[in-house]
Amino acid sequence: MFVKIYLSLLLLVISLTKGELQKAAQEQPNILLIFTDDQGYHDVSYYGTEDIRTPNIDLIAKEGMRFDNFYANCPVCSPTRAALLTGRYQDYVGVPGVIRTNPANSWGYLDPTATLLPQELKMAGYHTALIGKWHLGLESPNTPVERGFDYFHGWLGDMMDDYWTHRRHGINYMRFNGKEIDSEGHATDLFTDWSVDYIKSQANDNRPFFLYLAYNAPHFPVQPPEDWLARVKAREKGMDETRAKLVAFIEHMDDGIGRVIEALKESGQYENTLIVFSSDNGGHLPSKANNGPLRDGKQSMYEGGLKVPTCISWPGKIKANSINTNNRLSMDIYPTLLEVAGAKPNNTIEGQSFYTELLGGEPVKKAQVRPLYFTRREGGTRYGGQSIYAVRFGDWKLLQNSPYEPYELYNLKDDPKEENDLMGVETDKYKELNKLLMKHLQKGGAVPWQAPATADK
Repeated sequence: MFVKIYLSLLLLVISLTKGELQKAAQEQPNILLIFTDDQGYHDVSYYGTEDIRTPNIDLIAKEGMRFDNFYANCPVCSPTRAALLTGRYQDYVGVPGVIRTNPANSWGYLDPTATLLPQELKMAGYHTALIGKWHLGLESPNTPVERGFDYFHGWLGDMMDDYWTHRRHGINYMRFNGKEIDSEGHATDLFTDWSVDYIKSQANDNRPFFLYLAYNAPHFPVQPPEDWLARVKAREKGMDETRAKLVAFIEHMDDGIGRVIEALKESGQYENTLIVFSSDNGGHLPSKANNGPLRDGKQSMYEGGLKVPTCISWPGKIKANSINTNNRLSMDIYPTLLEVAGAKPNNTIEGQSFYTELLGGEPVKKAQVRPLYFTRREGGTRYGGQSIYAVRFGDWKLLQNSPYEPYELYNLKDDPKEENDLMGVETDKYKELNKLLMKHLQKGGAVPWQAPATADK
């Protein structure tokens, strides 16, 4: 009798557990993370930029929350992507600089033991996909399908030398999962088409999906389709040719984002999808990017190299047309998305969730006062394999834009354009921020950033 009662209770518990899991799965939203490459802080029309039209990116901001003080973890590509997908400072996971084809000029190696966002989301019940640019490793063990993505359709490497032929140094890095492919068409259109197909294929899957859509655009070479360039030139009479190409390039990509959002709506998944839009670093000034009132651009530790346009929508959850002015970093997206999925990080991370802020709550107090660190290692005669750094703490920012130049100190509240260097005046503040930075550098310095096979070469 006792055994029968025990078994009945056990079956009841199992039934309830299954029901709770099914309910949780139903409540988990799909996640679409759109990441662009080198998009300037004000190269979106939702900031009132008059020479560009980005209605679909604007729609994400209009239907959700705009982040006006969102920082990329680094002013160049691979490090920010490493931070985004690990929730950690990039130098803590072995990617202080850009990962490249030539080992002699490659400045990072993603720690094989680091836990990536798709791995965490898979454990939470998600199907995970990367469409577009990876740039965190060209071979095993650091390929997308080995690092948590169930599905990969895109580009393994860094920049493309041509958006139509899809090569880098003559090498084809386009892949479908682990297989080399050679697809025809503009890379932006391919990534859009593949995303639309993926979203439609997931409509009948009982699992929520995580789609990381990482466009190469608008990274140089700036190659918009001719019809898009002609459209911009007809509208913006007398616009500089270089700027016209970049505007057309971004508007072409924005149109692709619109097609992806429309696929969500047509397949009945839009209302249950959280959409994140952000970029990996500030705009490239030689391409005539618009970083708004900020100083400098890509590669620089000034604000123009670090601040990026960012917005998030989630129907019925995030208040439309809301604006967030808190300081946030790319790595903060990691724990935020895990909390959205009803999960918590299984590993130590530095990123801090802003989930409560998305829902209209107040930011965590320690998130308001934490120091923010920025690291970039690079080669060549300009950097010599050394690193440049910045730390922001409250209103103050200490930075070094060249390993051969002294640090600079700015009060961003009084001097947002970083025009008045206070190094010779605020010596105590310099010492305070320098002490924080030294601790960060010591911790990052303990992590290898070269592949074991090439570390001694």
